Amino acid sequence: MKIKSFAKINLGLEIRGKREDNYHEVRTLLQTINFFDVLEFQPAKRDEILLKGDDKTISWERDNLIFRAALLLKEQFHVSQGIEINVKKKIPPGKGLGGGSSNAAVTLHVLNKIWGLLLGKEELMNLGRRLGADVPFFLEGGLCLGTGRGDDITPLPDAATLFCLLVLPSFSIQTAHIYSHFPLSLTSPDKDSKIIKFLDNRDFGLLENRLEETVFRFYPQLKVIKRLLRGQGSELPLVSGTGSAVFGLFLEQEKAEKVLKKVKKDYTSLLVETLPRERYWRSLKPGV
Repeated sequence: MKIKSFAKINLGLEIRGKREDNYHEVRTLLQTINFFDVLEFQPAKRDEILLKGDDKTISWERDNLIFRAALLLKEQFHVSQGIEINVKKKIPPGKGLGGGSSNAAVTLHVLNKIWGLLLGKEELMNLGRRLGADVPFFLEGGLCLGTGRGDDITPLPDAATLFCLLVLPSFSIQTAHIYSHFPLSLTSPDKDSKIIKFLDNRDFGLLENRLEETVFRFYPQLKVIKRLLRGQGSELPLVSGTGSAVFGLFLEQEKAEKVLKKVKKDYTSLLVETLPRERYWRSLKPGV
């Protein structure tokens, strides 16, 4: 059984304060995009979890989120069947695209079916929260509002499909490093929330990533990429999450393709589309 595992971008990200559990309280707009890994699941001969992947920069041991997701289900529900999981990676780690979280969510979704656990979406989301803040989002997909740690997910009506030019620098960024250096003076009160204003009128020009100032302090080259995309007419150029991926949204495919030709001369880049919820779930059907 093969299944796609899609990436996400953050269309907006605001920090509302520090929580008692040492996480940050956030408000973010999450959007799935048509850029994916492929996970293949098949029964193992023994009662064990076997995980392999083709990206040598990633650990495929017990610390991998895929392994942890499978083990969580296995232990929680006393599953006595083994599983073998093989991963073809395209979504690079450390880019703010949620590849690991997406892989974990897909693993919960597929093993729920393979092992006949009959868990509902909310039950799977609660399990996903134990693995990572982005995991529950990938059990919903499309355009969503994330609050709390980013793991309280509210599905929103999908926007029209947009063309997303992704710029993928060669380096990765540790999320914890950026959050640990974020000045709490830059928190966003509700009255100043660009995301709340966006939800009223869907003006992409309002949106911002409040972590960018911190990201640019350590990685100024990302500011150059954002400025380039803005100069080429992107409706919304932003760092995704804590980076290092920078994206630019375009209304017209032809325009996006012209900008891609220019950008790819200097940076690893690709053009994908935003993925509405209905298409997301159609694409998640096993056997692709």
